[in-house]
Amino acid sequence: MTSGIEGYLFGAAVLLFAVLLVIEKKFPYMPVPKEELKKSFATNTGAFLLNNLIMSIFSISSLLIVASNYAGFGLLGRMSDGPAKWLLSFILFDFAVYVWHYLGHKYEFLWRFHKIHHSDKSYHVTTGIRFHVLDQFLEVLVKCFCVVLFGVPANIVVVCEVVRMFFVLFHHGNFTFPGERLLSYLIITPHLHRAHHSTLREEHDSNYGIVLSIWDIIFGTRKELVPASIGLELIEAENIVQLFSLAFLTERRLARFLHLVPRRRT
Repeated sequence: MTSGIEGYLFGAAVLLFAVLLVIEKKFPYMPVPKEELKKSFATNTGAFLLNNLIMSIFSISSLLIVASNYAGFGLLGRMSDGPAKWLLSFILFDFAVYVWHYLGHKYEFLWRFHKIHHSDKSYHVTTGIRFHVLDQFLEVLVKCFCVVLFGVPANIVVVCEVVRMFFVLFHHGNFTFPGERLLSYLIITPHLHRAHHSTLREEHDSNYGIVLSIWDIIFGTRKELVPASIGLELIEAENIVQLFSLAFLTERRLARFLHLVPRRRT
């Protein structure tokens, strides 16, 4: 069970999750077979609940402790509290998460954990809670470092995490809405992030933003496309055990095991 601020965040996530599920059901962007949705829902929500139990001592409370003790040494540490500091803190945090997301795709060690998120063969709001616990643990460590580096106060940390949580659920939604493409030049929308879950590597290595879409525009990682298929080709995960085990098996090793990659001649 969670307590304190973690309890409020957990409750907010559940509420947002329920609202977006209703929107998906009433206004789906693309049809998802009932059995596939049921299987994915069970796996993803199970991973979320397990992650919440394991990560309770490392999550938002860790950031709050670090912020309370070390935020004064960072870039914004001596800046007076106010709208400007809140805005700068949020922008810096969002950029840091963009960079971390980018690195998660570029380095094999990080990708082996992050690929669990991409292994969902369908795309809907529960995909937004499908993560490997070690992926989340490493992200918390990075955020703790950023709290010290940027000098972000504890109250701003809470706001940043709540907003980020909302957007992770929002842009995984299986729905669209009028003006979405125009809005995507300001924030990450389902249309942009759906391309990020394409089966093709050259397509899913894009749109790394979490809240603001400006980072993908600046660094040339923005792609607007409708993916032909969702998920990873060789990766299958039909239950929680498979989901967490996949992090310890690279696609290349799996391909060799299946004799899909020719072995070197000696």
